[in-house]
Amino acid sequence: MLRRPYKYCDAKTIVTWIKDERSLRLWSVDFYDSYPITEYDMIKLYHSYDNQDNYYVFTVYDEKGLVSHLIMRFIDNDKSIIRFGFIIIDNKLRSRNYGKQVVRLAVQYAFEFLKVKKITLGVFKNNVTAYHCYKSIGFKEVDSEKEYYQYHDETWKCVEMILKR
Repeated sequence: MLRRPYKYCDAKTIVTWIKDERSLRLWSVDFYDSYPITEYDMIKLYHSYDNQDNYYVFTVYDEKGLVSHLIMRFIDNDKSIIRFGFIIIDNKLRSRNYGKQVVRLAVQYAFEFLKVKKITLGVFKNNVTAYHCYKSIGFKEVDSEKEYYQYHDETWKCVEMILKR
């Protein structure tokens, strides 16, 4: 698998991986107003990142095409801490270790190329597969203010995780 900068044309494929509103909210919380989202919704949101030097938007692909997508953004002024977000894997490839491979690829890039000291991310505790994926790579839960997200009649707990160099 290889990583490359996200292209606007990727949005057409990526939005097809979001099969229902619950999946959309697990992936993007409330960055989008409603489900379903279109490629143009994604393009509009990502266009707002174009002139910012703290965002890295990636697409991961293999010989068969796109497999994943994620964003990295610096969250401090000295660019020593980066946050992963909007990590999504093609539905057809889930449960095949693609998630671990993608996150490891991103971790390697962040530590070796961007020279960060810490990587953070947030994951909903009920997103069990993602949570265990991050833990298996070495991310640890950190104490933080408890964040919760209301999704219809459910309350989702957001867990903050960190990986240090």
